[in-house]
Amino acid sequence: MAKSIAFENTAGAAGHQAVALRVQGDRSVFFDCAMRGYQDTLYVHAHRQFYRNCEISGTIDFIFGYATTLIQNSKILVRKPGVNQQNIVVADGTQQKNMPTGIVLQNCDIMPDPTLSPDRLTVKTYLARPWKAFSRAVFIENVIGDLIQPEGYIPWNDLEPNTKYCYFVEYGNSGPGSNAKSRASFAKGIISREEAAKYTAEPWLQASTWLPATSVPFDPSFTKAKV
Repeated sequence: MAKSIAFENTAGAAGHQAVALRVQGDRSVFFDCAMRGYQDTLYVHAHRQFYRNCEISGTIDFIFGYATTLIQNSKILVRKPGVNQQNIVVADGTQQKNMPTGIVLQNCDIMPDPTLSPDRLTVKTYLARPWKAFSRAVFIENVIGDLIQPEGYIPWNDLEPNTKYCYFVEYGNSGPGSNAKSRASFAKGIISREEAAKYTAEPWLQASTWLPATSVPFDPSFTKAKV
């Protein structure tokens, strides 16, 4: 567990991959922490991980990895990338259909940081791209700013798009970037409340069996009432 700690990689936008924090311990918890970098800031490498009241900033694939991850009540700050680069928030590495892994953002603010804000409508920013074949990214009850492109998601690359089996879904988001009508055709779009519930803290992390012992606050299910 980490509390009130900042992890930073100062390589800058020109530094290419520059991880600020790599986490691979089961039942890892980060509370009131900051992870600051550019490309590949937070490497959620393995096992169950929970982040609450954190600030995570970066540019390309800046939350990425193979873990069973829930980021709750946090600030996701997108920074200004290098010349001719674009921003992608999440790049999950789930490789097989039956792997219980993926990256879930719940009740977070996804916004530009001050370096990007003046150019947020011209620099392209996406919610996720599929790093591996069964990539899973779930966005629940977030406030999504106008920096996100209408399509929301892009293929990994031209040679390995990884779009056939990826699972990119949304539920209960708000803000100008939350309109899912023009999302990429390979995304699954808006899901039901019942489906979204599978990715909340209790079923996703078995939260009640270990998070209370940390004294870190968490929402076991949805953070907002059904509307």
